[in-house]
Amino acid sequence: MVNKPGASGVIGSEMGRLASPDGYTLLLSRPGSQAILPAIAPTSTKYKWSDFTPIALLELNPYGCYVKGDSAYKTFKDLENALRTKGAALNYGTAGALTTNDMGPRLLFDVLKLEGKPPTQIPYKGTGDATAALLAGQIDFSCSSIGPAHGLIKAGNLRALFVTTPERLASLPDVPTAKELGLGKMEQITGWSGISGPPDMPPALVERIWALVQKTGQDETWQRATSNAGSVPFVKGPADAKAFTQGQFQIYRELGESLNIVDKSK
Repeated sequence: MVNKPGASGVIGSEMGRLASPDGYTLLLSRPGSQAILPAIAPTSTKYKWSDFTPIALLELNPYGCYVKGDSAYKTFKDLENALRTKGAALNYGTAGALTTNDMGPRLLFDVLKLEGKPPTQIPYKGTGDATAALLAGQIDFSCSSIGPAHGLIKAGNLRALFVTTPERLASLPDVPTAKELGLGKMEQITGWSGISGPPDMPPALVERIWALVQKTGQDETWQRATSNAGSVPFVKGPADAKAFTQGQFQIYRELGESLNIVDKSK
């Protein structure tokens, strides 16, 4: 299975051009590669969201914003006040441009209608590095899929200020939802993973792989491990995976248009 964080564009183009649709080369689909890049950087992305064969969805990764456990920002309102008064003097960590770590704060600042310069983005090689920087006090806050930070939030090393799920997470019952805070548009931002194949995979082969994924999704050990990691089991088949990916593409395209960040140079 192909999965090279930070190389989504390369993965997509190489799969589309080179891989045989024989079921031996599969892609761990993520929002960055399958929706955000095709939506916001269409002139530099060598593929479209629809250039893959959707096979399955696996899980949803609840998204949220969080601070260090001993931060002065005890609630989201505290952070909001700082965003409005300190602006660019605040900084936040991301896993780089055109990731959910990047797009979530962009939407948040837009929803809050911040005046003046927004906080300064500090890009890192990945969510893990951004989280380490937050723990070290090098940045003020970060937004990402909750999964990588879930254990640290449970332990009190980090404090989640909100999550974008429609309901509060059972594992983090004290963390409010974005909707509760009047930030309903933030529900558009969520992490997820799925499995895709090269173009033109035979339907019978797609169904065969989907049957194996479906069996795994019914396994209680897998479900428990997924939930313990802070994710939500969300096992869906080819048709649902296609519709979901298209919906994600449309969300980010509309967001990019509203923020005027869609690459239209060519």
